[in-house]
Amino acid sequence: MPCCRVLLTLLALCASFSVAAQNYPAKTIRLVSPFPPGGSVDVVGRILAAKLTENLGQQVIVDNRSGASGIIGTELVAKAPPDGYTLLINTLPLVTNEFLMPRMPYDPIRDFEPISMVTSSPSLVTVHPSVPARSVKELIALAKSKPGQLNYSAAGVGTNPHIAGELFNLLAGVNIVAVQFKGGGPADIAALSGEVAATFGNISQEVEYVKSGRLRALAVTSTTRNSALPELPTVIEAGLPGYEFLTWHGILAPKGTPAPIVKLLNEQLKKILTGPGEAKLWQDRGLDVIASSPEDFAVRLVNERKKWGDVIKKRGIKAE
Repeated sequence: MPCCRVLLTLLALCASFSVAAQNYPAKTIRLVSPFPPGGSVDVVGRILAAKLTENLGQQVIVDNRSGASGIIGTELVAKAPPDGYTLLINTLPLVTNEFLMPRMPYDPIRDFEPISMVTSSPSLVTVHPSVPARSVKELIALAKSKPGQLNYSAAGVGTNPHIAGELFNLLAGVNIVAVQFKGGGPADIAALSGEVAATFGNISQEVEYVKSGRLRALAVTSTTRNSALPELPTVIEAGLPGYEFLTWHGILAPKGTPAPIVKLLNEQLKKILTGPGEAKLWQDRGLDVIASSPEDFAVRLVNERKKWGDVIKKRGIKAE
């Protein structure tokens, strides 16, 4: 009899999930961004939230829950009910934090349902206009002449600007010191004000500062030039062989979210990202559309975890 009760309970739960998935969405959806406003995750999240609201007929709101290099907001989603009403938009720290923190309250692979890797984008090597470096080679020479005296702003330990900067240090044989801020927006403000000499922010958040002359871009971190700033060389072209940094933005749900909901969200994201006239919107911000399947995103997460875990170990990066 106890076994029958368990089986009946499981069948009832499956039935209730099936009904919920059929009626989805029936209320507001929360898209948690685990970083403050102003960074690339926030930029991408707000564009997608506005378009999902139009397509789904229910409001999708961005909820910035920043702190601990994205851990606070990410944990919130990992422990949320798996009903499709709490989603996560995240980037590299999702898979790098475990190599930096003594304890993690979630597993980036086991505790989430990947929905789609939505975009990919490079960063920019940028300096404040007062810095006497107009190329990557000049920045490297300046850093070598002043070991440990130049600094760059990052959005927290293990975030995109931090990893991009440490990869630059590793390959160039220099020591430009990371200064950590609570998100990409505050990191940009530090670079714009001259509080730090440089930053390695995502192109989507830096492009307007560069075009307005408030920051000087030295190179783009991809292996090919970017259409948002086509005259800008790659870091490799500018004299640092082997350097490549591309990040991504992805949407995930708590583990156990019904497959029909994951499928619906994936289809809607693909429609938004690849619809008529959408390409230019993303390209103008320096973002390349991926619109992956959940399965491809899952594979990419595993590969990214290994790739950047190796860089963190080689560079000896630790949370302080």
